[in-house]
Amino acid sequence: MNLHTLSPNPGAKHRRKRLGCGESSGLGKTSGRGHKGQKSRSGGGVRPGFEGGQMPLHRRLPKRGFNNTRFQDSIAIVNVSQLEEFFNAGEDVNEETLRAVGLVKGQIDKIKVLGQGEITKSLKVTVHLASATAKEKIEKAGGSLEL
Repeated sequence: MNLHTLSPNPGAKHRRKRLGCGESSGLGKTSGRGHKGQKSRSGGGVRPGFEGGQMPLHRRLPKRGFNNTRFQDSIAIVNVSQLEEFFNAGEDVNEETLRAVGLVKGQIDKIKVLGQGEITKSLKVTVHLASATAKEKIEKAGGSLEL
């Protein structure tokens, strides 16, 4: 076998249908769309989920219950390993400084510090929420956590 003898399997490659190229092409005149009807028109066809006028499934099924997703708070998560990476010892860590270094982006309601990773620098952290391990690690490193 050589590079110049390689080729795809027979039948694996198809020619593109060239529509509307004259009667002798086999796909002239109606270009494979048949005669009249919704699917023959330009822009024709039905939307996803349309069942020919029958009441669609998503309207037949009962809607029950309450979903809290549109009311819940969006919480930005920051790990202590990220605080170690982005801040120097003795610095204040709050929403403004976290946004400045790019750890918090977009519209959020609260910031939570989690205890993943290690921290050696003493930082003054002011956030909305913190896990018990994060609080323990920050205070062990000589810093303070204010909620």
